Amino acid sequence: MFNVIANYFRNSGEFPERIRKRHNIFWSDPQSEQIRNTKTDENMPLHIWRDAPNWQRKLSNKYNARGFAQSLGCKVADLYWKGRDLSTIDFDALPPQYVIRPTTGHGSKGVYIMDGGLNHFDQKRYTPSQILQNLSHDLEKHPRLEFLFEEFVQTEESRHAIPNDFKFLCFNGVVASVVVIDRVSPKVGYSYFYDENWNKMKRLHHLYPGKAEPEKPQCFDQMLAQAKTLSKAYSIFVRIDFFATNKGAVFCEFTPTPAMGNGFTAYGKKLLLEHWDQYCPGRI
Repeated sequence: MFNVIANYFRNSGEFPERIRKRHNIFWSDPQSEQIRNTKTDENMPLHIWRDAPNWQRKLSNKYNARGFAQSLGCKVADLYWKGRDLSTIDFDALPPQYVIRPTTGHGSKGVYIMDGGLNHFDQKRYTPSQILQNLSHDLEKHPRLEFLFEEFVQTEESRHAIPNDFKFLCFNGVVASVVVIDRVSPKVGYSYFYDENWNKMKRLHHLYPGKAEPEKPQCFDQMLAQAKTLSKAYSIFVRIDFFATNKGAVFCEFTPTPAMGNGFTAYGKKLLLEHWDQYCPGRI
């Protein structure tokens, strides 16, 4: 009973309500999937990206998000293959290390971080036929879904390991906080909170209690500048994820409704609501 009450208060308040309202407006629209899966490329001018109501939904498709980030000068992981026709994947042509991501979804569902047959996310080994079988099941459930086979980016120390997530909570070009996730698996990791000058902040979220503090990445200033540029173009609240790699900052994805507004601390909800009202007043 205590946990039920605690979760109710943890997930209540105006900030979570705004996130849930946005989610409902975005995805209850009958045109939402058509908009999210609109064909795009990195050479499209910004006004074409913005040619639909709540156009930011296009960027919830991870392939579209790649192109949008590239159009604004960001690096992305190399793309080896994209599509739904799994029979066209040549596993022999892939490097030993690669990543598989579905174009839509959240919570790292359907993500494989492969390294010589080992998936770092679940520490299990998969043959190509097992991977194809699993992906086929996902495609049967989601008729518009595609998969991206991408580069397994290396850390700044040139190691193949699950990279830390650098999550920038942004409001129309202004960064409220940088959340660093030292990820062990999709649901296990450690979190840390900083301002844009890498000063430690109070916790914004209850997820992933921390341990030893991470070092500031060499490409942090590059990530920060690119997050601000992308956020200004996105124009409403969004979380923007990057990796710190041996090639510099690499864009990962946009998240318009992080955790559906759940799990934020009282401090986090207050801070983010103040930024929303100041930098995105009246916007969804």
